[in-house]
Amino acid sequence: MALRGYGCERLIMVIAVLLLSASAAAQSYPTNLIRIVVPFPAGGGIDSVTRILSPKLNERFGQPIVIDNRTGAGGDIGTEMVAKAAPNGYTLLATFSSLATNAALYTRQGFDTVRDLAPVTLIATVPNVIVVNPTLPVKTVKDLIQLAKKRPGEILYASIGPGTPAHLSAELFDTMAGIKMTHVAYKGGPQSLIALISGESHLTFTTAVITLPHIKTGKLRVIAVTSLKRFSLMPEVPTVDESGLPGYESTAWYALLAPAKTPQPIIDELQREVAKALRLNDVKESLLQQGAEPVGSSPEQLAALIKNDIAKWSKVVKATGAKVE
Repeated sequence: MALRGYGCERLIMVIAVLLLSASAAAQSYPTNLIRIVVPFPAGGGIDSVTRILSPKLNERFGQPIVIDNRTGAGGDIGTEMVAKAAPNGYTLLATFSSLATNAALYTRQGFDTVRDLAPVTLIATVPNVIVVNPTLPVKTVKDLIQLAKKRPGEILYASIGPGTPAHLSAELFDTMAGIKMTHVAYKGGPQSLIALISGESHLTFTTAVITLPHIKTGKLRVIAVTSLKRFSLMPEVPTVDESGLPGYESTAWYALLAPAKTPQPIIDELQREVAKALRLNDVKESLLQQGAEPVGSSPEQLAALIKNDIAKWSKVVKATGAKVE
């Protein structure tokens, strides 16, 4: 019995040492440079937001924060790199809501979005708007739906390609409204905006900040915000949900994730520090100027958002046959 007791005591001591070691490692995190992989080009929305946050995280952690732009495959190249990185908190992913739309669109990826990534926090939401060329005789969502029903297939909406947020947002709108608009893809955001202003296309679903200067000059008309809540920079503009299509929501977002199996204390530490940074007045102001509203959610809330978005966009892809070319 004594030997058994001794063995049991040793086992308890070993477990205690391991737990203390894990706790100490988390408390000392970070001790090295942190690399944040942005799977999109420099200068884009998530890249700009990450560069707003990184100096604040550098101050709080006392370690260098390096932003690594790894572009390609609609964000999948950089995302796969993080999904396969060591789960130690030193390689992170700052990404866009295309993380969920890609999971719905691509049948084959080098990673599983839900299984291989650990959500840290929802950094910000990015409300989109529906903007139309002023020659299109619509001022509300109800007007647009009525016109589209009278002229099926004649209303042209612009995007920067199949499977992009503008494309899927419009397809969701079509499906819920029971209408059919025609998709016109352009090579990039500037080209699609020029086409809309010139009247080559009739409308688009895009970020508020990009179109705000053209709305102010009257070159474009905004008819609705696609989030469920009104956008603080455009409080007078109604949501799609409240102005003719109940339940419609298509909100872009920015988020921070880590490789799966990253220790929970490290995930929690990252979430706390990002959330603190997002509450700083200068950070909030900078994000709003980017058209992003700061959030700082829990890991669990971000996980639920990703799963819900994958399910929603999978239904849209299936119903419309949307494909990536």
